[in-house]
Amino acid sequence: MKIDAFLTLDAVLRGGTLAAAATEMNLTPSAISMQMKHLEAYLGQPLFDRSGLQVRPMNLAHEVATVMRDALQQLESLRKRPTATLEGTVRLGVIESMQPVVLPGTMRSLQERYPGLELRPSRGRSATLTAAVKAGELDAALVAQPEDGGSARLRWLPMLRRELVLVAPPTASETTVAALFKQYDWIRYDRGTVTGTLAARYVAAHVREKRGHLEFDSAPAIVAMVSAGLGISVVQIADPGLVSMYPVRIVRLGRNAPVLQLSLVTRKADDDSRPVAAVRDAVLSALMSAEQRRSR
Repeated sequence: MKIDAFLTLDAVLRGGTLAAAATEMNLTPSAISMQMKHLEAYLGQPLFDRSGLQVRPMNLAHEVATVMRDALQQLESLRKRPTATLEGTVRLGVIESMQPVVLPGTMRSLQERYPGLELRPSRGRSATLTAAVKAGELDAALVAQPEDGGSARLRWLPMLRRELVLVAPPTASETTVAALFKQYDWIRYDRGTVTGTLAARYVAAHVREKRGHLEFDSAPAIVAMVSAGLGISVVQIADPGLVSMYPVRIVRLGRNAPVLQLSLVTRKADDDSRPVAAVRDAVLSALMSAEQRRSR
């Protein structure tokens, strides 16, 4: 019996349904159901009442989850215990816009806690980095997760959600999105990326009049162009230092703002890898620290 089954059971109880657990665990509902049946076979007793339209957990399910929850947490804390003997190399991909935000803190944390662990960072587009993880060329990558949830063959750990915003020249006086698009050319973010797709969909749905033919795959290049008064754009501002270097006016898009999900993608085969887990924790810590600085 794999430990993952007990984690899945906990997710089912938290979410209330197999479908909710499937979303949280990045598995299919049928895979969740199969894990629960294997767990029932291991225990020799049913965990769920399947007589109605909805599968309902029985008391035993809650008892098992309660017993295992503390044990699993203690086991995880032992696995994460700092040790100078953790050695090896982890190849980490990070999309370009997030490298200044996440890499300094991640590398500093690893050097302090695991001096024998070498981190080899690389950059690229989300799709390219994800494919490299799947092919075994990278061990993990911080990427924009596709809206469909991403490949079920990989493990997706949500790290950060970021609203896309409209950036306009600092001298722009227009007060509405429509007026800004009427006054300025639209500088697109590469539509071959998740960010570019989200931005293009928002503009298509909310702006009637638009013009412009420029398209870039670099947020710094776009913000620099906007700062120079050459147009407007809908982007994700990952690094606050970017708008200090290239001043722009930032316009929030409200309830309809597209949201980018940044996730750490790894192979399921590496779920028990301590070096990968150490990098994952360091990335999360770096992002949390960055968000705290951002909110000050």
